[in-house]
Amino acid sequence: MKNTEPTYLKHHFLIAMPHMADPEFAQTLIYLIEHNTDGAMGLVINRPNGLSLSDVLEQLRPEQLPPVQCLALPIFSGGPVQNDRGFVLHSAERQFQATLALPEWAMSTSQDVLFAIADGHGPRQHLIALGYAGWDAGQLEEELANNVWLSCPASSDILFDLPPEQRLHAAAASLGVNLNLLTAQAGHA
Repeated sequence: MKNTEPTYLKHHFLIAMPHMADPEFAQTLIYLIEHNTDGAMGLVINRPNGLSLSDVLEQLRPEQLPPVQCLALPIFSGGPVQNDRGFVLHSAERQFQATLALPEWAMSTSQDVLFAIADGHGPRQHLIALGYAGWDAGQLEEELANNVWLSCPASSDILFDLPPEQRLHAAAASLGVNLNLLTAQAGHA
């Protein structure tokens, strides 16, 4: 008898296939924060948007000069949904005002996590994003069936230790896939 239980990909990476037509997601690597019968939510983790934590802090604490190390902390384009809202994916050793516990990490959406990072007592590992990627019920499953994405278990090495431009290929390599050898043409046999 065939197993008809759905497989959910929470705490997995989504790897955009070379034939991804949507420019919002072409050549992206997404960490899936949630995936269930209601849909999915994730953060693009390999697209810095050109802003730094310093730029954000100038808006949040205009009376205080941001610490110089904040210039080197990039802000990522987490996705096209609510791209004016911040999300911090981080190691789970600390909780903040609005923190969601994830399987291995945490996600915070309150300003106190940004201030803690800036002031040097934030989470050990972190990724700051504006916006998120979202799918309605069944939408991600349809995209997976159409071979738009590959998926693999998430890893902190790829998420926090690699430079952003290496993350997509490293995630694919964890599956034994070289994206450079795949064609950008999609087809069905």
